[in-house]
Amino acid sequence: MTDAELVLEARRVRDRAHAPYSRFQVGAAVLDASGRVYSGCNVENASYGVTICAERAALCRAVAEGASEIVAVAVIADTAGPVRPCGACRQFLVELAPKARVVMANLAGEVDVATAEELLPKRFRM
Repeated sequence: MTDAELVLEARRVRDRAHAPYSRFQVGAAVLDASGRVYSGCNVENASYGVTICAERAALCRAVAEGASEIVAVAVIADTAGPVRPCGACRQFLVELAPKARVVMANLAGEVDVATAEELLPKRFRM
């Protein structure tokens, strides 16, 4: 699967985001080594602390469904430049997919790619 195809899957699931408070819809798609794709969107709650980001939703789905090694993650939103994962999502990414390509995109077609480790080089470790 190409990065463009993974971004397209993230864009499709973005339309299902539950964002009644921020109106900021985000979609994500995770690709594992076996070629399976797991998607997720942000789901807001009036208690913002329990809101789940698209990246974490897709990663949790991948884990729950027994994904093999995660090789790529795409995330897309309606932003001025390619959307960037928040700090919590970066920690999730670096723990579950440290070498994965993170393909960050916006609706205008702009794309940036980095690894999870590049996005969070001095991560929290136990």
